Amino acid sequence: MNFNWATMVPILTKALGETFQMIGIALAFTIVFGLLVGVLLVSTDEGGVYEAPLGSRRLGVVIHAVLGFIVNIGRSLPFIILMVVLIPFTRLIIGTFIGPTAAAVPLTIAAIPFFARLVEIALREVDTGLVEAARSMGARRGTIIWKVLLAEARPSIVLALSTSVISLLNYSAIAGTIGAGGIGDIAIRYGYQRYDNAYLFTTIVILIVIVQVVQLIASAVARKLSRR
Repeated sequence: MNFNWATMVPILTKALGETFQMIGIALAFTIVFGLLVGVLLVSTDEGGVYEAPLGSRRLGVVIHAVLGFIVNIGRSLPFIILMVVLIPFTRLIIGTFIGPTAAAVPLTIAAIPFFARLVEIALREVDTGLVEAARSMGARRGTIIWKVLLAEARPSIVLALSTSVISLLNYSAIAGTIGAGGIGDIAIRYGYQRYDNAYLFTTIVILIVIVQVVQLIASAVARKLSRR
């Protein structure tokens, strides 16, 4: 292996920037919509604070079933298939399906159902006694969601977010196969196709370091939130 750092560093730096760009865009939308879908899945379920929206239990059942079905579909498709299927949609809203910004579209659509299900699990772990206590004190439904469910589930949601970030990192490597760039693209083009093990092993080390840092930060934040 020939580690020619003078050549490798600019290439790897550019690839890292592309990886962070596509993950950053996808993560922003994933947090907003994944959190919303996760809250709706819990609150429209039986016993949830919105189990009967507009006074209709049937409407609550329908919303919960439709959301659950969509989330399951999103989690069923392998990312590389989802990415190919979404090429027309990506081209429609971005103007191209090549590049890190375009790759953020399938990354977002893949990550939202994954994060939403993790948020749902985190919210269901909250002690129902706290919700009942808030109800008995006359708390509004929005207050229960914001100050009881989400407040109590914050440590679990932070850990869920770290899991989602790591999944996005894995997906971004696959996105390199359709011209999204990124660190995974370098591993494939230089490491695999050109048989340059220096690039291959360097990108592996970089990915491992990123995952370790993300997990360490998330664990520290979750511990801090748990002590409050």
